[in-house]
Amino acid sequence: MSTVVAQSLHVFGLRSHVANNIFFFDEQIIIFPSGNHCVKYNVDQKWQKFIPGSDKSQGMLALSISPNRRYLAISEIVQEKPVITIYELSSIPCRKRKILNNFDFPVQRFISMAFSPDSKYLLTQTSPPESNLVYWLWEKQKVMAIIRTDSQNNAVYQVSFNPQDNTQVCVTGNGIFKLLRFAEGTLKQTNFQRGEPQNYLAHTWVSEDKIIVGTDTGKLFLFESGDQRWETSIMVKEPTSETGNLEVIRESESLIQFPTISSPVPSYEQVMMASNNSQLAMPQVFAIAAYSKGFACAAGPGRVLLFEKMEEKDIYRESREIRIPTDPQSNERSQSDKQDVLCMCFSPSEETLVVSTSKNQLYSITMSLTEISKGEPAHFEYLMYPLHSAAITGLATCIRKPFIATCSLDRSVRIWNYESNTLELFKEYQEEAYAISLHPSGHFVVVGFADKLRLMNLLIDDIRSFKEYSVRGCRECSFSNGGHLFAAVSGNVIHIFATTSLENISNLKGHTGKVRSVVWNADDSKLISCGTDGAVYEWNLSSGKRETECVLKSCSYNCVTVSPDAKIIFAVGSDQTLKEIADSSILREISAFDVVYTAIVISHSGRMMFVGTSVGTIRAMKYPLPLQKEFNEYQAHAGPITKMLLTFDDQFLLTVAEDGCLFTWKVFDKDGRGIKREREVGFAEEVLITKTDMEEKAQIMLELKTRVEELKMENEYQLRLKDMNYSEKIKELTDKFLQEMESLKTKNQVLKTEKEKQDVFHRERIDDLLDKQSQELQDLECCNNQKLLLEYEKYQELQLKSQRMQEEYEKQLRDNDETKSQALEELTEFYEAKLQEKTTLLEEAQEDVRQQLREFEETKKQIEEDEDREIQDIKTKYEKKLRDEKESNLRLKGETGIMRKKFSSLQKEVEERTNDIESLKREQVKLQGVIKSLEKDILGLKREIQERDETIQDKEKRIYDLKKKNQELEKFKFVLDYKIKELKKQIEPREDEIKVMKEQIQESGNVGGGVCKAAVFGLHLRRNRKSCKVS
Repeated sequence: MSTVVAQSLHVFGLRSHVANNIFFFDEQIIIFPSGNHCVKYNVDQKWQKFIPGSDKSQGMLALSISPNRRYLAISEIVQEKPVITIYELSSIPCRKRKILNNFDFPVQRFISMAFSPDSKYLLTQTSPPESNLVYWLWEKQKVMAIIRTDSQNNAVYQVSFNPQDNTQVCVTGNGIFKLLRFAEGTLKQTNFQRGEPQNYLAHTWVSEDKIIVGTDTGKLFLFESGDQRWETSIMVKEPTSETGNLEVIRESESLIQFPTISSPVPSYEQVMMASNNSQLAMPQVFAIAAYSKGFACAAGPGRVLLFEKMEEKDIYRESREIRIPTDPQSNERSQSDKQDVLCMCFSPSEETLVVSTSKNQLYSITMSLTEISKGEPAHFEYLMYPLHSAAITGLATCIRKPFIATCSLDRSVRIWNYESNTLELFKEYQEEAYAISLHPSGHFVVVGFADKLRLMNLLIDDIRSFKEYSVRGCRECSFSNGGHLFAAVSGNVIHIFATTSLENISNLKGHTGKVRSVVWNADDSKLISCGTDGAVYEWNLSSGKRETECVLKSCSYNCVTVSPDAKIIFAVGSDQTLKEIADSSILREISAFDVVYTAIVISHSGRMMFVGTSVGTIRAMKYPLPLQKEFNEYQAHAGPITKMLLTFDDQFLLTVAEDGCLFTWKVFDKDGRGIKREREVGFAEEVLITKTDMEEKAQIMLELKTRVEELKMENEYQLRLKDMNYSEKIKELTDKFLQEMESLKTKNQVLKTEKEKQDVFHRERIDDLLDKQSQELQDLECCNNQKLLLEYEKYQELQLKSQRMQEEYEKQLRDNDETKSQALEELTEFYEAKLQEKTTLLEEAQEDVRQQLREFEETKKQIEEDEDREIQDIKTKYEKKLRDEKESNLRLKGETGIMRKKFSSLQKEVEERTNDIESLKREQVKLQGVIKSLEKDILGLKREIQERDETIQDKEKRIYDLKKKNQELEKFKFVLDYKIKELKKQIEPREDEIKVMKEQIQESGNVGGGVCKAAVFGLHLRRNRKSCKVS
C-alpha cells in the first residue's frame, strides 16, 4: 500500500436532501451529513469528527439516531445496491455495529428509517415501486415482518415508532396515512383513511395514541387512534412590511402534546415537483418538532412558527414567529424566502433549536431569545457559516495567507481560512461563477463569470472589483506562481494578462475543443493546457508558441498537472487512465480501475500525488508512481470531484465537488509524520483597505472622539449637578435624622423608667407567687401521703383474696381432670360398639348392591335386544320413506326446472315491460314538458291576443276620429276648390294683360330694360297679391 495518508480535518458543507439530516448527539454536539460522511460537530469548541460512508458508496439517503443516542443508522447505495449500516456512537472512533445488505425482498433504496423506543428494532421504508415497510430485529439481522404500504407508486416520506410502544408504527406520504401494529409476525393496519387524501409531508407522535401531521397545503391535523380530532391551517398573508406575516386560520379545540424527537423530512425534490404544477398559496409543512411548552413547525419558505399550549384550554396557539434573516452580502434580499426548512431538532435541554434548509444552510436560535422578542419575529443565526448551496466550480489557494477561495453555481465567491476553519469573506453576484484563482499574496482574486472576467481586491470586509475583461464563460483561470501573470480560458483560447499593467499580452490558440485545465510550471516560463479535444499542449510564453504537444482524440481530458522539475506532465480524462507525458509522447498509462479521474494534483516536494474520481473518492499515491495497484482510497464527496489543490507547504489537501462541500485534509506519511515544509514562511497579517474607507473610518473616529469629549463634559456637568443635589439632600436628611434621634433618646429614657417600675412590680409579684406555691405544695404532699396509705391497705387485702381464689381454682381443675378421664373411657367403649354394628350393616349393604348389579346387567341386556329390533324396524320404515321422498324430489326437480324456465321467461317479459314502462315514462315526461311549454305558449298567445284586441280598439277609435276629421277636411276642401276656381277666373285676364305688357316691353328696346322689367313685374305681382287678399 501507499505510504501517503490523508486524514480529513474539516468540512464546509451540508447535504440537506438526506432524510432526517440533523440531530443532537448531546447538548454541544450535533450530527449532520456532509459529502459522503456524517460529521460530529461541537458547537462550542468548533471541532469536527467524521463517520465515513461505506466503501464504494454512491451517497447517503437517510439517517436515524436511536432514542438512547447510542446508535446511528445510515442508508446508502453501494455499487447500485442498498445498504444500511449501524454505527455505535459511544465508541471512539465510531465503529460499525451491524451491516444490513442481504435482502430476500425486492428493494431499490431505503428512504426513511426509525429506531424503536428501546432501540432494539429498526423500521425501514423502501422507495416505489416496491414501497415495502420492513420491521427488523437489527442486532440479529432478522426481518420480523414486511408489508407493502402503497400500490400506486405514491411517494412515502416518513416512518416512525410509537414512542411508548414497540409494536405500533406510523407511515405517511402522498395520500398515505397508516397506523400499523406488529402482532404474530405480521404488520396489520389498524386505521381507515376517511375524507379527502392529503399529501402528508411530516408527522410526529403526540402521545401514546395521538399523532400530529403536516401537509403541503399548510394544514396540521391531529389524529387520535387513526381518527381526525383537530385541524388548523397556516395561511401566508400578503406581506404588509419587509418581513410580512403569517396568520393561523381555522382552529379547533383539542388536547395536544408533542414528543421531543425531531421529524424526518420528505424527499424535497418530489414535493417541489408536485407543488410546481399547481401554484399553492399555502405554506408547506416539511418539518415538525416538539418541546415542553408546545411545538415548532415549518411554515413556508424561511419561516418557523412556535405554538404554545393555552393554560385555560387544551389547545395550542401561535406564540412566536422565527425567520431566516436576509444576508447583507446577498444581492437578493429575499433570498431567505427561497429556502424551505427541511428538518429541525431541539437540543436535549430544549435550549437550542437547529434547522436545516433546502439551500444547504444550518441555522440555530437560542430559545430564551424568542421570549425577549415578543411582538417582533425572532431571527435565526448561522450555526457555522454561510455554506455553498450548489456545485463548487472553482478552488484556489495562495502562499502568503492561509486562504482558500471557492466559487459556485450559487453565484457566490467565498474566502475561507484553513488554519482557523472560518469564513473570512463572502459575496454573492448576479451571474454564475465558473472559475477562480488567488494571487500568491492573497490580496487579489480573479473570477470567471458567465458574462465577464473580473479582477478583484480582497479588502478587509469586502470583495471589490477593479478591472473587468470581456471574457465570456471563463471556465478556467490561474495566476502564475510569481503572481505577475494570469491565464483565463474562453472556449478554446487561452488569454494571458499582466497583473501589473492589466493588459492582454498574449492569446494562445491551438485547441480545437474546450480547454478544461491549465497549469504553470515552477518558473512561470511555460503553461500546460488540456482540453476536450484530447490534446495536451505545452506553451512557451515568451514566444506564444507550442513547444510540445500530445493529442489523443479518443480521450477527453479533465485535468492536467506538471512535476516540480517541469519534465513530466500528468493528465487524466475520460478513458479511465492516468497518463505520464514527456517530450510529446505518453510514457505510461496507469489504469484507474473502472472509475474516471476528474482531478489531479502533485505536491511541491514531488513525493505525493492525489487524484479525484467521478464517484467522489480521493486516491493518495506515492511518487514516482508504482507499477502495481498501490494507493490509499478515501471516501470524501457524494458527487464527482471538480477541483483539488495542495497548499504551498504540502501540509493540507483541499477538495471540492458537485455536492457543494469543501474538505480539508491533513497529509501524513504512513508512520504518521507530517510532511515537512520546504521552507518556513510565516503567514502575512496585512489586509487591504481603500483610501476612501480609511478616510471614512478616520472621519467617523474623529466624530466619535468629539462626541466622546462632549459626552464627557456633559457627564461631568451632570455629575456636578447631581453632587450638589445629593449634598443638599444629605444635609436635609442629616438634620432630620438628628431630630429624630433626640426624640428617640427622650422616648428611650421614658421607656427605661417604665421598665424599672415594671421590674420592681414583677419581682414583688413573683415573691408572693413563690410563697403561695410552697404552701400549696406542702398541703398537697400531706394529702397525697394519706391517700397512699389507704391505697396500700386496699392492695394488701386484694392480694390475700387473690391467693384464696387461686387455691380454689386449682382444686376445681384437679376434680375436672378426673371426671374428664372417666367420661372419655365410657365414650370410647360406646362408640367402639356402635362402629362394630355399622360394619356389619355395611357388609350387608354391599351384598345387596352386588345382587342389584347382577339384576341390572340382565335387564340391560334384554332392553338392548329389544332396542336393536325396534331400530331395525325403524330403519326399514325410514329407508322406504327416503326412497319415496327421493322419487318425489326428482319429480319436484323436474317441475322446478319447468317453473324456472317459466320464471325466467316471465322475468324477461317483466324486464321488457319494465323497459317499455320506463321508455313510456320518459316519453310521458317529454310530452308533459312539451305540454307545459305549449301551455306557456298558449298563455303567451292569449296575452298577446288580448293586447292586440286592446290595440285594435284603440286604433278603431283613432280611425273613427280620423274619419270624422276627414269629413270636415273634405268640406273645407270643397270650399277651397270653389275659391281656387274663382281665383283662376280672376287671374286669367290678368295673365293676358301681363302677356301684352311683356310684348310691349320687348318692343320698347333695351333702354332701362332690366329695371323697367323688374319694376313692371313687381307692380304686377303686388296687384295680384292685393287681388288675392281681397278675394
